[in-house]
Amino acid sequence: MPPTPDRVTEAIGWLEAHADNETLGNMGPRYGIYTDRAMGVPMRHMKTLSKQLGVDHSLALGLWKAGWYETRTVASLVDDAPLVSPDQMDSWADDFDNWAIVDSVCFNLFDRTPARWAKVDEWAGRDEEFVKRAAFALVWSLAIHDRDASDEHFAHGLELIEREAGDGRPFVDKAIAMALRAIGKRRVGLKDAAISVAERLADSDDRATRSIGRPALKELTK
Repeated sequence: MPPTPDRVTEAIGWLEAHADNETLGNMGPRYGIYTDRAMGVPMRHMKTLSKQLGVDHSLALGLWKAGWYETRTVASLVDDAPLVSPDQMDSWADDFDNWAIVDSVCFNLFDRTPARWAKVDEWAGRDEEFVKRAAFALVWSLAIHDRDASDEHFAHGLELIEREAGDGRPFVDKAIAMALRAIGKRRVGLKDAAISVAERLADSDDRATRSIGRPALKELTK
C-alpha cells in the first residue's frame, strides 16, 4: 500500500522545521557530503523523526522518492529490511550521490536485507563511484552486524577487496580499507587471512593500493 501523501508531506515539513544553515554550510567543507538537495538537518533530529514514524516500508519508499538527503536518510531508518527487494536496492544505489547516504543506507538497512550478499558481489564490479563504495560499505557493515554469516562470506569479501583495491577514488578506497580492517577484527579465524591480504596490498607497486594495505597491516598486527 502506498504511503499517504500527508505522511510524506508532514515528514518533510518536520525536517524543514529542524534544519539550520550552520549544518547545511558544514556538510561539504567539513564532512565532504556534497549533494544538490539538502536541508541541513542534524543527524540527531533525523533519528528522532525516524523513531516517531516507526517502521513503515511504504513510507520509506515515499520518503526516498522525495529526493532530499534528509528524507532518504530517514527512509533508511524506517524501512522494513525483509521487504526490501533486490530491485529496490539497485534503484536506490543508482541514486547514491555522496558517501554519507551510501553508508547510512548500508549500515541502517541494506545489511539486513535478504539480498545483501548478492549485492556485494554485483556492486563490487560496478564502475559508478558510490555504487562501488556501497559494495564495500556493505562488507564493512556486515563484518560488524551479521553475526550469523559464515567465514566463507568474508573470505570471498577479502578476494573482492584484493581485486578492487587501488581504485584510486578516495571514497571507494576508504570503504575498501574499512572493510579489510573490519573483517580482520571479526574473528580470530579471519585475522590471518586479512593480514595476508594487507601484506600483499602493502607491497604493491601501486600507490593507491599501498595506501590501503599499509595502515590496515599496521592496525591488524598491533
